[in-house]
Amino acid sequence: MAEIIKTALVTGGTKGIGYGIAEALIHQGIRVAITSRSQEAADEAAGALNGIREGFALGIGADVRDLTSQQRAVDALLQAWGRLDYVIANAGVGHFAPIQDLSAEEWHETIDINLTGVFYTLKAAVDQLKQNEGYFITVASLAGTNFFENGAAYNASKFGLVGFTQAAMLDLRKFGIKVTTIMPGSVATYFNNHQPNEKDAWKIQPEDIGRMVVDLIRMPARTLPSKIEVRPTIPGGR
Repeated sequence: MAEIIKTALVTGGTKGIGYGIAEALIHQGIRVAITSRSQEAADEAAGALNGIREGFALGIGADVRDLTSQQRAVDALLQAWGRLDYVIANAGVGHFAPIQDLSAEEWHETIDINLTGVFYTLKAAVDQLKQNEGYFITVASLAGTNFFENGAAYNASKFGLVGFTQAAMLDLRKFGIKVTTIMPGSVATYFNNHQPNEKDAWKIQPEDIGRMVVDLIRMPARTLPSKIEVRPTIPGGR
């Protein structure tokens, strides 16, 4: 009997946390499809990931704001590998401004990507996750419980994402699907046009979140950590 190789879909997987998760999964022998709005960026990142294990990464151009696009991404993964076991909804964006200056376009993009996009990702994948008793993981933020100045759109999206994920957990566990939200604090990524550098050594690293995802999917079937808050050990690098 041929060995079953499990597969994962990681949205926003071309850099930062998404790439770190994809890398960690491939090291565990799991095939990973990563998505990006740019097919070129997805192909480039998948090429680098295939340097770890040839044929274990697939780049897909897809926009989480479009349900049809997410369905096509799932279809592309199934056409390549025939099954879907894990979905990590990681794609995200941040616009930060006082509420009086926040534009309608910035509001809608933040909500559409960070919240509605996760709903679309799950809708596109849920039948496959039911079939394989899979795992759905969202990458939220400590901003999903801690509000801050200039964070109206981002806080709203992440508070909503935490609530959405926990409610989905209750809906889906009866089908054998595990659902978890990971809520990181400061992570050394390219988020909000930041360029990671040596001064970010105190922060959580993308590979740390990747290790966390691996630990989650390796948990005993009877155990479900439904919400995980994670912070740098030393705040602000002090």
